[in-house]
Amino acid sequence: VDTWATNVQGSVNLLEAVRRQSSVRAVVMVTTDKVYEDSDSTVPHRESDRLGGHDPYSSSKAAVELLSSSYRQSYWFSQGGEVSLATARAGNVIGGGDWGTDRLVPDCLRAFGDGRPVVLRSPMSVRPWQHVLEPLSGYIVLAERLMGSEGQDVASAWNFGPVLGDEASVADLAEMVAAAWGDGAEVVDDPDSGQIRETAILRLDSSRARNLLGWSPRWGLMEAVDRTVDWNRELSTGSDM
Repeated sequence: VDTWATNVQGSVNLLEAVRRQSSVRAVVMVTTDKVYEDSDSTVPHRESDRLGGHDPYSSSKAAVELLSSSYRQSYWFSQGGEVSLATARAGNVIGGGDWGTDRLVPDCLRAFGDGRPVVLRSPMSVRPWQHVLEPLSGYIVLAERLMGSEGQDVASAWNFGPVLGDEASVADLAEMVAAAWGDGAEVVDDPDSGQIRETAILRLDSSRARNLLGWSPRWGLMEAVDRTVDWNRELSTGSDM
């Protein structure tokens, strides 16, 4: 209930506030790469692919995509386009300052810091990992374009993911974090992981953002991992982050 209330009704509240505030000109609504229907395919998802989601998080975020399209069509395209509204679908982000639970890299860093092995839930699942600064730079580029004279031309859905081929499995990424951490960091599999349904392969095609917005990732996965681990190590020594 909290997931649906936050993601869907929270988005309604935001867009209603925008609709009643004449100074707002552009909105970037960030959803997730998990808005796409799981087709068990290795083909990267494009923005035109069917929306879906078998769990409350994914399906509620897909609902936000429909909600955003509804507001765009109902209130702004038909009334002079005074607000340009776009949605952004990013990959699985990593980076310093992420303290989330049941998130791969934070779980790895907590375990390694405590001298424990990290236990992987779905080691073979492939995800479009990227440093958090990558999609953030994309959101800024998108917002700039939305504010421009051609704002309605880019008021649509956009993928912001890593370069194709730079994806990795959960196990591969965990091993990369362990290697960057050093000090005997260990990775093990959860024997009960098969009880949880997970999308096997999730990849994003971000060629539209590259071709039409001029956006592209700057860091490969290894550099993203190194920078994330370095950030956490610096924090642990008392550095001013």
